[in-house]
Amino acid sequence: MSVQFSVQPSGTLVDAEVRADILANPAFGRVFTDHMVTAQWQLGEGWHDARLEAYASISIDPASVVLHYGQTVFEGLKAYRQPDGGVSLFRPERNAARMARSARRLALPEFPEDAFVQALELLVQQDRDWVPGGEGASLYLRPFIWATEVGLGVRPSESALFQLIASPAGNYFSGPLRPVSLWLSQEYTRSAPGGTGAAKCGGNYASSLVAQAEAAEHGCDQVVFLDAVEHRWLEELGGMNVFLVLDDGTLVTPEVSGTILEGITRDSIITLAKELGHHVEERKVDVDEWRKGAADGTVVEAFACGTAAVITPIGALRWPGGEAIAGGGEPGAVTMKLRTALLDLQYGRVEDTHGWMRRVV
Repeated sequence: MSVQFSVQPSGTLVDAEVRADILANPAFGRVFTDHMVTAQWQLGEGWHDARLEAYASISIDPASVVLHYGQTVFEGLKAYRQPDGGVSLFRPERNAARMARSARRLALPEFPEDAFVQALELLVQQDRDWVPGGEGASLYLRPFIWATEVGLGVRPSESALFQLIASPAGNYFSGPLRPVSLWLSQEYTRSAPGGTGAAKCGGNYASSLVAQAEAAEHGCDQVVFLDAVEHRWLEELGGMNVFLVLDDGTLVTPEVSGTILEGITRDSIITLAKELGHHVEERKVDVDEWRKGAADGTVVEAFACGTAAVITPIGALRWPGGEAIAGGGEPGAVTMKLRTALLDLQYGRVEDTHGWMRRVV
């Protein structure tokens, strides 16, 4: 059954001058646009009452399933201002498919993929004036589904809510582009075989926060996790995938095996790297390959990637009593070449030969 959206525009919009001030220096995820999209789901009835409406607070019962058992999934993607003033989305169908997989893993109803993309288009078209221009700026889109049933029984919720909100965003890491430092978590792991590592669910991020706090205590920007079984294989950061660049130009990244998120930026980088003549290996990556490679020069660059951070160079990997710095800790040539290639595509500065950009406005 298709999802039909009604459009109920807000009667009170943010003043144009106030909005212009916000867009001149957007933070990440702090200010939200005038509208949102919602849709209800009920067991036996399916998705209904889908609408675009004014952004507003919601009322939630204290006994709602999501508050007690964390039954929620989300996505993150961006809309980019194009050279002619239009707006395009980057690979939204991939986010739609990933959200459906996450929902299945969390026993939530799948939001139809065509309706997912339609919701994005509706919101961006309605709030087009909120899409900032300028390098590194975009409109960040956050679709999510959460369990709304009231009750404390431990079982899948029989009701749910899909919501979509948007926030003008600048660079994820504040200030000019710089290499970030990573703390190698010794005590905590992000996911285990059979767990929810491949799903984009709230619990994965909640469980990473204590490790992220530990990283901050050691002067690092982010945490990187190892596998839960042998504690030697690289997995991912708290919210980003990771790549190493070898001295022969090969890119190496942990394989998708059910314990890491299948990043859309990750997948795009693999495609772009191959087109630029690089060999790419998706395989198990021993953390000692990074540590020893940084020391002997076989690992010359490292970078993290994700929707929010795009491609961010990694300067140092640190752990109790040691650190590994590849290539002098500066942004590497391959890292920056790939970053430029990706951003040029997203901002419409080069031809989109992949059909990745979806024009909305």
